[in-house]
Amino acid sequence: MKIIVTGGAGFIGSAVVRHLIAHTAHEVLVLDKLTYAGNLTSLAPVHGHCRYKFSRTDICDRTAVADAFTSFDPDAIMHLAAESHVDRSIDGPAEFINTNVVGTCVLLEAALAHWRKRGERQFRFHHISTDEVFGALTDEGQFTEETRYDPRSPYSASKAASDHLVRAWGHTYGLPVLITNCSNNYGPYQFPEKLIPLTIIKGLAGEEMPVYGRGLNIRDWLYVDDHAQALTQVLEQGRIGETYNVGGRAERRNIDVVGTICEVMDRLGRCPTRPSHRELITFVSDRPGHDFRYAIDFAKLNSELGWSPEHSFEQGLESTVRWYMDNRAWWEPLISTHQAAARRGLSTMRT
Repeated sequence: MKIIVTGGAGFIGSAVVRHLIAHTAHEVLVLDKLTYAGNLTSLAPVHGHCRYKFSRTDICDRTAVADAFTSFDPDAIMHLAAESHVDRSIDGPAEFINTNVVGTCVLLEAALAHWRKRGERQFRFHHISTDEVFGALTDEGQFTEETRYDPRSPYSASKAASDHLVRAWGHTYGLPVLITNCSNNYGPYQFPEKLIPLTIIKGLAGEEMPVYGRGLNIRDWLYVDDHAQALTQVLEQGRIGETYNVGGRAERRNIDVVGTICEVMDRLGRCPTRPSHRELITFVSDRPGHDFRYAIDFAKLNSELGWSPEHSFEQGLESTVRWYMDNRAWWEPLISTHQAAARRGLSTMRT
């Protein structure tokens, strides 16, 4: 199978590409604009492989996207290109609407034209989304594929809109589509603005580890390599027109996530400025509109395709900490070049 992977130089996208090249026989063309979160070094393990190609392409560029479909003649597209940081969406929502909504529309139009040109032969448009489109949970319950959409941030609203567009193209035009909604990913190569990598790099520097509010918000954590495997299974085996939730079976309060990182770091090395990394934990003002809890029920994915996560949260987290400790050359330039560790999302919207 020949697969276009949009956003393939990003965190989840690069994990998908590395998985496809290492564990399948598929050919891959990555389309990526290489914004601040796109990093070609994340694709270094597959660079030069005969089944891998890269194109620096903005998914909002209709001509470039159409040319990619014509030249590569894909059998499928895995659409992961997106602006994805909630805090950044609070400060500048327009960029999220452009990439996540307009960009998805451009891809759908190109995919539909391509599919029709091929005589509607076998093709799949796999759209990768988030559990944040469902809104927030209380102490009980989990998101299922039937949960009503209730996005709360500009980011989640833009992803909800893109989900609806994909379903509309499937219903109206018959385009063979698949959608997955995942819980919070973590692992190697994650841009250090998100909770887990930010906490790790702050700990390595002996700096304060910021925790929003009192750290009581709950997320379900999914190791990125497990997610990549799930996405591959859905692309290859999922039923056309269906949605599948992908979760990690690892609900944790944010404060407990940070505490576990501190325990791992204390075991692997000394804190440079305090007796224990736990003493670096600092509570800061909360994110505006911070959803309380997310939790994914992935029973459908498990029962239909036999998928479940291979990594426990503790295994995945220790592996992640070790990776950031051993790969400073990957993330240190991002701190100075892109101000990756800077606080955002304080409701100071750019106009």
